[in-house]
Amino acid sequence: MKYIVSFLMSFLSLSVFCQKDSLQLGDKYWEDQLYIDITYNLLHNQPEELGRTGFSYGLAAGYMKDIPFNRNGKTAIAIGLGYNYDSFSHELKVLEGNVKEYETDPDISSNKIKLHNLEMPIQFRWRSSDANTYSFWRFYAGFKVSYNISNSFRYDSPTGRVSFSNVEKYNKWQTGLTLSAGYGTFNFHVYYGLSPMFKNVTLNGKSIDSKIVKLGLSFYLL
Repeated sequence: MKYIVSFLMSFLSLSVFCQKDSLQLGDKYWEDQLYIDITYNLLHNQPEELGRTGFSYGLAAGYMKDIPFNRNGKTAIAIGLGYNYDSFSHELKVLEGNVKEYETDPDISSNKIKLHNLEMPIQFRWRSSDANTYSFWRFYAGFKVSYNISNSFRYDSPTGRVSFSNVEKYNKWQTGLTLSAGYGTFNFHVYYGLSPMFKNVTLNGKSIDSKIVKLGLSFYLL
């Protein structure tokens, strides 16, 4: 494993050096082809019976194909593919044997939802860069489609641990709006989900329309 990591780091360093070293001002170039997102996750539009989401987080990484609109590269569009992991601490309890209904239960603890997703981001990009600038202002607004590879729901009750995998009523296809803005290495990142997490799921007879919101940092390479 350490040899693979070392190879990847060497490859990335060489790629950055080759592109930056060979380009001159005015040349057409590509920026920010790899990304890493670290986020604090929230659930928006929760049912009134539920309190706030506990500590929840997300990690994402992927590749973006950067396509400049003009030679100076300051405006571009990017299309990508990546992997996303999310962990939510929440107060919903899946009723055993009925994954269409949920309830609240003060006796359960360590209540987690864990998600593994493929994501397909699309960004419109503006930046104050040029072919030989390493740090610059950026403003990337876009749209993201995600597909859930697997999901698990787990909680601890007085009688033991209960878990469900690949719950059918979890909404596998989700969409959301994204915004990344900042200078240099650290960039503020926002994701606002447009799709509900669940399909035709109820709590006390009312539909659950919870949506995912993420706040965090984006790091761009190459």
